[in-house]
Amino acid sequence: MNGTIRVGNLFGIPFYIHPSWFLVLGLVTWSYSGGLMAQFPQLSGGLALILGLTTALLLFASVVAHELGHSFVALRQGISVNSITLFIFGGLASLEKESKTPGEAFWVAIAGPLVSLLLCGIVTVVGVTSPISGPVAAILGVLASVNLALALFNLIPGLPLDGGNILKAIVWKITGNPYKGVTFASRVGQIFGWVAIASGVIPLFFFGSFSNFWNLLIGFFLLRNAGNAAQFAKFQEKLTGLTAADAVTLNSPVVSANINLREFADQQIVQGNNWQRFLVTNDEGQLVGAIALNDLRNVNTTLWSETQIKDVMRSIESTTIPSNKPLLEVVQLLDQQKLSALPVTRDNGVLVGILEKTAIIQLLQSSTQPTPA
Repeated sequence: MNGTIRVGNLFGIPFYIHPSWFLVLGLVTWSYSGGLMAQFPQLSGGLALILGLTTALLLFASVVAHELGHSFVALRQGISVNSITLFIFGGLASLEKESKTPGEAFWVAIAGPLVSLLLCGIVTVVGVTSPISGPVAAILGVLASVNLALALFNLIPGLPLDGGNILKAIVWKITGNPYKGVTFASRVGQIFGWVAIASGVIPLFFFGSFSNFWNLLIGFFLLRNAGNAAQFAKFQEKLTGLTAADAVTLNSPVVSANINLREFADQQIVQGNNWQRFLVTNDEGQLVGAIALNDLRNVNTTLWSETQIKDVMRSIESTTIPSNKPLLEVVQLLDQQKLSALPVTRDNGVLVGILEKTAIIQLLQSSTQPTPA
């Protein structure tokens, strides 16, 4: 998935690492090992490097704990967690779907910062009340401060940060519309993105300083992801209220199981369409199989008139979807299963037609076109 490396499971959740994480791991290890050597000159270079690596791994373990906080609350709400990924800017828990209510969305969003604050408190208490001193005490101090920073940074009220998801839940609660919450929180996230970019560009432009270069990267990250969230919210809102039946392709490639191959071939020549695969229905209109034009080559043309489609059709392998299924869920299913089309049936099994990704795109485009006066 996007070049990431799967390294195992965490409580049954697939755990991935993006290659960019190794760069940050090296930089953090080098930075903290140098800091420890400056603070404790008696440390050897090798030991300082080991302690620096340990510090870096503990910091990333804190990020994982933060993401597990989101994940466990989502799981309690019946939401599957697709994965947890570590990357250059921290971590990301990918959830199967959104929470059903703004209250539930709020708790999923705030769970991560609460875990970070809890870790900060625990580490601080251990450092203050225990006789630990020297480099280990310094590492505990770094761990506490980073967890505090992780919580506070993520509470910035703009998507894609946790604070943005909290803001989204609040606006959703006030307006009753989850998409308005996403749109508003995305706009705030874009504002913070521009502020972060400015804080990185101004010192670079006027003073030639790269001191805030990291702010520049974070700003671009916020700007891009906040914009993507806003666009996806608009897409979701347009699909609200639509079902699979609304996007079924007109004149879908459907044929009766009881016609012979000659009739089938003649129909396709007369209609002049470009379909290569057809769904097959019985007398009751129920889906019973599929046939492709290439299947006709397996039967001698002299036998076409006495060979019915049901004699050569193949069993249907693709998933069927009910006609009343929300179109947004259909889009998610198509993406998850990497499909371009699905058969649509009614509750009694009668085939409605075929639904293609292109038909969904056309439906969205037609809904955005202005109507003539």
